[in-house]
Amino acid sequence: MDIHKEIDTRGLNCPLPILKAKKSLNEMQSGQLLKVISTDPGSMRDFQAFARQTGNDLVDQQTVGDDFIHVLRRR
Repeated sequence: MDIHKEIDTRGLNCPLPILKAKKSLNEMQSGQLLKVISTDPGSMRDFQAFARQTGNDLVDQQTVGDDFIHVLRRR
């Protein structure tokens, strides 16, 4: 995957990872990929709901150790 921007939201709890992702996506071009790294377990369902509500594609989600990784494609 060709990630265009990556943000590290480790240590932040909901809704901060979503708010930072929204801000970053607004600065990106359509079709570009944003990778968000979080330590909030609730971020898995939060990013699923965020993608549904905003029309951005949730391309990938995975858990690596204590990190939850989300990849979104800007609509």
